[in-house]
Amino acid sequence: MIIRTVLGDIAPETLGLTLGHEHVYAVPPEDVADPDLRLDDPTKAEDELSRFKAVGGGALIEMTTVDYGRDLETLADLSLRSGVHIVAATGYNKGKFADRLSAARSTAEIADWMASDVANGAGPRKIRCGVIKASSSLDGPGENEARVFEAAAIAHLRTNAPISTHTEKGTWAIGQVELLARHGVAPDRILLGHLDLKPDLPYLREVAATGAYFGFDQFAKAKYLPDAERVRLIVELFAAGAGPQILIAGDMARRSYHEAWGGGPGFAHIPRTIVPALRAAGLGEGDIDLLLRDNPRRFLAFTPA
Repeated sequence: MIIRTVLGDIAPETLGLTLGHEHVYAVPPEDVADPDLRLDDPTKAEDELSRFKAVGGGALIEMTTVDYGRDLETLADLSLRSGVHIVAATGYNKGKFADRLSAARSTAEIADWMASDVANGAGPRKIRCGVIKASSSLDGPGENEARVFEAAAIAHLRTNAPISTHTEKGTWAIGQVELLARHGVAPDRILLGHLDLKPDLPYLREVAATGAYFGFDQFAKAKYLPDAERVRLIVELFAAGAGPQILIAGDMARRSYHEAWGGGPGFAHIPRTIVPALRAAGLGEGDIDLLLRDNPRRFLAFTPA
C-alpha cells in the first residue's frame, strides 16, 4: 500500500496530520473574474504551507483540477520546498467550470486520461496524481457531470486510486455513492466533499450509513456555519459511530482565506484552533488522531494496479 504524492509514492504511516480538501495554487480561467480566487503566487503558497508545517501539518489533498488551473509542476516544487506532502487530483470540477472540457471528450477518453494521470503522470516531469475527482451540481449531476462520475469509476477500477467528490452544498451525496457503486466502486474508496454545508444530523447519519468517507471541509467559513457547530456535529457523529469516516479541512480556495495573502485563518487554522476546540468538546487524543491522521491515511492508501 502506498500514498501517491506529487513527489512520488510514500509509505502511508509517514503522511502525518492531513487536511482532506484544500487549494494551494490555482490559476483559474479568465472568465473567473474575481481576483480573490486566483492563488497564483508560488512564494505566497510556499509561505502558507510553511505556516501549516510549523504548527504540525504534514500533508494535504490539493483538489484543484485542470479546468480550474491545476499546476502539477508548481505543486511539486512547493511540496519539496515546504516539506508538506501534497496529493494532487485528476478529474473535473462541477460543470460550471468543467463542461467546456468534459463535453469535448467521450467517457472512455476521460477515463483514459484520469487513469494516465494516476499511473503515468502529467507534464514535463510526469507528476502523478493520487486521487480522482468527480463533481455534481445542486441536487444532482448534469449530463457531462454524470459521465465524469462513470469515467472516475472506470479509472478507479484500473488504478485503485481513491475518488474524492464535490457535492454542491452537500446535496446528492448518497446519489454519488449509488452511482459510483453501480459502476463497481466500493463506498470506502469514496470521499464525499462539503457535507458540512448541509448540517442536518439525520441526513449526515444517512450518508454515514453508506460506508463512504465524508468531508467536513468548510472550517473557518462562518458565513455557512460557525466552527462551533461543525465541532458539535462531529462530536455527535462520533457518538453515532461515524468517527472513522470523517476527514476535515477548510477548502480555502480564496486569497482572503490564506494568511500568506494577508487574510486568514489559513491552513494552520485546524491544528492551531480546531484541535483545541475538539478537545474542549470532549474528543480524546485518539479521536483527534483518527480525524487528522488515521482516516486520511486509510482513504488515500492504495495498491497500484
